[in-house]
Amino acid sequence: MLVSIVSASSCRALVKPGLDNIASYKHLFEGKRIGIITNHTAYNSDGQYIVDVFRNMDNVTVAALFSPEHGIYGAEEDGKRIDSGTEPAYDLPIYSLYGETLKPTPEMLQKVDILVFDIQDIGARFYTYIYTMSLAMEAAAECGKRFVVLDRPNPINGLQVEGNILEGEFASFVGLYPVPVRHGMTVGELARMFNEQGWLANRRRADLVVIPMKGWRRRLWLCP
Repeated sequence: MLVSIVSASSCRALVKPGLDNIASYKHLFEGKRIGIITNHTAYNSDGQYIVDVFRNMDNVTVAALFSPEHGIYGAEEDGKRIDSGTEPAYDLPIYSLYGETLKPTPEMLQKVDILVFDIQDIGARFYTYIYTMSLAMEAAAECGKRFVVLDRPNPINGLQVEGNILEGEFASFVGLYPVPVRHGMTVGELARMFNEQGWLANRRRADLVVIPMKGWRRRLWLCP
């Protein structure tokens, strides 16, 4: 089967990530305190960072940031444990999800009503961002918080699925669930699968909302 390759610049023009579409879902966020799980990839197609997008929404409070592996700025080395801290530009707490804990604690979520996830994935099973997402979904379910995923493209296309399926006895933070190495899914699709398959701890289900992209097609490659 032939798969057409679309350049990154063409893809930018075609695809609007979930972050571009939050105005259509503003009813979810009005009057709420938002915790954002993110890093340096969370920009909309106009070049606005996710924190600024939410801070510009009426009656919405950004209460905290949560950082994955590599940190909120994506600058830390692979596998390096990261401390919590404060984001100076916004004067917001940053809770590390790659340090003392991999999962948000009830204390971290005490002043948060909704957890939002927006990180660009790479399309491979062993990248830890998707497990940061799943553990945060568990925490949100345990604490009665809604979990919102802002969907982004699979950059290596959504048609090809390759590699072995992980066996349960080898589960770790670089592979928690029985998915192939190249999974062919977006983060929003993965979140739905983790939730609906009962893979979260104790078969809990998060109150999950996925805000979709616009313009993405499964054949597309190299979309940032």
